[in-house]
Amino acid sequence: MEQTRFPCEACGASLQFAPGTASLKCPYCGHENKISQAEAAIEELDYHAALAELVKAQPVLESITVKCGNCAAEFTLDPVIRSADCPFCGTPVVLEDTHKSVILKPQSLLAFALTDQQARERFAAWLQSLWFAPNKVKHYARQGGGLTGMYIPYWTFDCSTTSSYRGQRGDYYYVTETYTEEENGRPVQRTRQVQRTNWYPASGTVWRDFDDVLALASNSLPRSQTEHLEPWDLENLVPYSEQYLSGFRTEAYQVDVQQGFERAKDLMAVQINEDIRQDIGGDEQRIHGVQTRHDHITCKHILLPIYLAAYRVGDKSYRFVVNGRTGEVQGERPYSWIKITTAVLVAIAVLAIIMTVAGQHQ
Repeated sequence: MEQTRFPCEACGASLQFAPGTASLKCPYCGHENKISQAEAAIEELDYHAALAELVKAQPVLESITVKCGNCAAEFTLDPVIRSADCPFCGTPVVLEDTHKSVILKPQSLLAFALTDQQARERFAAWLQSLWFAPNKVKHYARQGGGLTGMYIPYWTFDCSTTSSYRGQRGDYYYVTETYTEEENGRPVQRTRQVQRTNWYPASGTVWRDFDDVLALASNSLPRSQTEHLEPWDLENLVPYSEQYLSGFRTEAYQVDVQQGFERAKDLMAVQINEDIRQDIGGDEQRIHGVQTRHDHITCKHILLPIYLAAYRVGDKSYRFVVNGRTGEVQGERPYSWIKITTAVLVAIAVLAIIMTVAGQHQ
């Protein structure tokens, strides 16, 4: 999203959001401006209305974004910057690759709570803890890395579900089994208890109310990483204001609200299956079929704060993400095969020495 500039009243430089505060701060003279807090409540959109008239009925933003030619991520770039590396994969991008698009305006966001320095410290500690990481990566950590503060788009969904199921309930019982084994060269008969299962047909209906089911609206980050950044303190969401974006980049959503709801339904299905297994009871459960109706669906478009780093080793990109609220770090780690080979050779040499010494003692 194209960012509005907020000039410092004291020196005229651009103010930036100060993580962990509700203020914009000048990076040069230290002057601060308080961000006015909106009194309006954060509104949940009716899902079907948002789907039918997404752009027409709701506030929108005209987004000026740059698209990475390697990973297809779309994100904002400061207009004064003519070139940079993609924060998602580390590939060089240029500002001439920008385009305009109209997107749904976020209703709310979680502001950054960790400063850039705090995120770098968490990131460096995580990298330094990695065994057999290439020396270049360790150097990358010591130098502070290339962390970029980025607001990542998400959808959240509330809904009520009614799920009818068919399945089976399994109850354990035990039978005494006789078997023969050899003892002191003679066959001996023994008995043992063997578990069996009686299966009975089961069916029923379960209900569940879901609140703020998170669906990542980006295709640029693997969900295996972003899901491990959870939980997010969504109770601290604040109404959207461009002032929180000052000094940070923002990714435009690539997953629309309908696709987002399909992702959310997959997450809901996991909980629904657990509810069904509890409802069936017994020692084991089999679920043969589930039909779920989703009612009273509402949604929000929100932004969540993540620090990103992308490091290239050879032709492969490795991505690292840091939760901008809690400092939780997740990432794809590279291995140094030189270090691994050296460690294996050292272990073999040590083992050989131990065996030689042991043989001499014998």
